[in-house]
Amino acid sequence: MASELLQKILDDIKTAMKARDAETLGTLRTLHSDIKNVSINSGVEITDEIVLDVLAKSLKQKNEAIEMLKNYSILRNKARLDGQKRIKLTKYMGLHKIKFFAGRGSRYLAEKIVECYGTTLGNSDVLEFSDGEFQPAYNESIRGCTVFVIQSTFPPTDNLMELLMMIDAAHRASAHRVVAVIPYFGWARQDRKDRPRVPITARLVANMLIAAGVQRVMTMDLHADQIQGFFDLPMDALYASGIFVPYIQKLQIPDLSIASPDMGGAKRASSYAKHFQAPIIISHKERAKANVVGSMTAIGEVEGRNVIIVDDMIDTAGTICMAANMLMDKGAKSVRAAVTHPVLSGKAYDRINESAIQEVITTDTIPLKEGEDLSKFTVLSVAPIFADVIERVHNYKSISSIFYR
Repeated sequence: MASELLQKILDDIKTAMKARDAETLGTLRTLHSDIKNVSINSGVEITDEIVLDVLAKSLKQKNEAIEMLKNYSILRNKARLDGQKRIKLTKYMGLHKIKFFAGRGSRYLAEKIVECYGTTLGNSDVLEFSDGEFQPAYNESIRGCTVFVIQSTFPPTDNLMELLMMIDAAHRASAHRVVAVIPYFGWARQDRKDRPRVPITARLVANMLIAAGVQRVMTMDLHADQIQGFFDLPMDALYASGIFVPYIQKLQIPDLSIASPDMGGAKRASSYAKHFQAPIIISHKERAKANVVGSMTAIGEVEGRNVIIVDDMIDTAGTICMAANMLMDKGAKSVRAAVTHPVLSGKAYDRINESAIQEVITTDTIPLKEGEDLSKFTVLSVAPIFADVIERVHNYKSISSIFYR
């Protein structure tokens, strides 16, 4: 449906021609030409809502924009515009063509995201050299486009390097904006100096992304929320609770309790407990060394409860399996785990299958290994959440209402 405002502009052009109002006629024709060019070049149909949104961003006040549109004083009083410049619709992200590309490590997830969004992945490939060096390349024009690069940064480090190189390539190819979609943000556990002479690698990764030319970052369930402060640019930190909560509700588990595998996850467990109005259990652990838990005990009522342990990731699965076995020894009816990122290194799969855990509810931010026994795993896709958030960000809509925190 053609924009009523666009038709009003055409009618006012005819009126201005009859009145021989040269200034108004010139401004109206310029605006009409801009709208027509945007529609042809980007394939976006100009609606009243888009015109209002563009004007609101120039005027900083949407109600003022609406009122000025009604009176068309905006077209006769250009001094009211920000910077006293004529409207250039094409400079706003919402009117730029959107393209999706994926790194090799997350192509499986990127295909799901673009399917949910209603489009297809862009054409890109990676040239590999015999010594292990590689070079990603875009095989289609991205000039003036908003480019979303999808890649989790789980090991090996090639995944992070490939993401940085794709961002740099897009930036050098004159993309309008480059957004990094990082479902799993690697190196997030190194968010502070926990002992002398160690790096803060999470901050280093943030610096590298910014240096590569990224202008926005989307991720999910950061290991530490303060990592958002490492970026001096917009960062959308989403929560997997948006898919975990509905799934758990469908299970209709009686006598439900929410557990944290350690003191650091108490806030996350408390958030889930509020959704289900369930009591919380906190496991207190003491590590013998990195990835090795020495001893563990539980704080809270365990006997006769069906427990769900929530965490942001499973690495070696030592902590979560020890917690599950300890809870069962203390009288729990059953133990499940809801964990966002299935890192699952070392003997994690064997530990889970040999433990008291009844079910591991996880996501596809990291692919599960083929050939392993996955009978205890339930994988929920984060693609609908990311597709929805991308659409909202691209069109300047709020994202706070689409996920549980």
